[in-house]
Amino acid sequence: MPEGTLPTVGPPMRPADLDRAGTWLAGHGLGDVRPTPLLATRLAVRRRTRLAASVLLAAFIMAVALTYVGGMADGSGNRRWLPLVLTALVVGLVLAQWSLDCWVRRVDRRAGATLPRRAAHPVRLGWRTVLGWPRAAFAAATFAGAMALAIGALTLDDSTARYAAVILLIGLCGLAVGIVVQLRHVLTHPVVADDEASLTADVIMRVEDARVGAVPTSVWSVWSLPVVSVFSTAFGWWNAAWIVFIVLSVIAQALIEARTARTAMVARHVMSAP
Repeated sequence: MPEGTLPTVGPPMRPADLDRAGTWLAGHGLGDVRPTPLLATRLAVRRRTRLAASVLLAAFIMAVALTYVGGMADGSGNRRWLPLVLTALVVGLVLAQWSLDCWVRRVDRRAGATLPRRAAHPVRLGWRTVLGWPRAAFAAATFAGAMALAIGALTLDDSTARYAAVILLIGLCGLAVGIVVQLRHVLTHPVVADDEASLTADVIMRVEDARVGAVPTSVWSVWSLPVVSVFSTAFGWWNAAWIVFIVLSVIAQALIEARTARTAMVARHVMSAP
């Protein structure tokens, strides 16, 4: 196969997907690589799963919000049903995310079966490569900080704040498990490539998948739901700490985006490894 091309054998796809694949290649410094149906199919399924994941997260947040409002409206103070409902929501979120990952893996497996030969990455792609220390540390620190604030709220005398903290802790656990499931998928799904150009594209897709999955916007979204209602009762250290936490997180995310290597640069570094 000539250098600078991607595998040309692949499942049927829409012409618009092929155009988007060419735009994607050009945007990652691979403008001299010809887009193919196989690459277009792999990119298309990732776009659709990311859209589905966004809808899934929105549905999860809405369900958590409705559960929270339902508990607040329960004048009897009996909220024993709350942990069961939230646990079911968390399990549903993880299973749905796992299903989306299986969808991507299934498409990649079918695409790989069409290749006349298979190539391997020159180095093992671990989480340090696809995600990097700064992003991994930031994601861990974000969840740890959110957990610490939620646990601290359990010590407050305000029953509304304690109730909100329980909502947060269960929701954060579900989101953390979802990120771990996504990262595991990125690290374990098979390579779909047969030359240097397709290997480079494969690395870029893995890095993008890992970085998108590790962005803590879901943590900020879940935090906003119960905390907003606490403002109506009292503005204490928990509320102030939450505001500082969100502001510092956004600043840290912007700095990481500006200072870490682009996905194409990471891919070139991997491909140039001895």
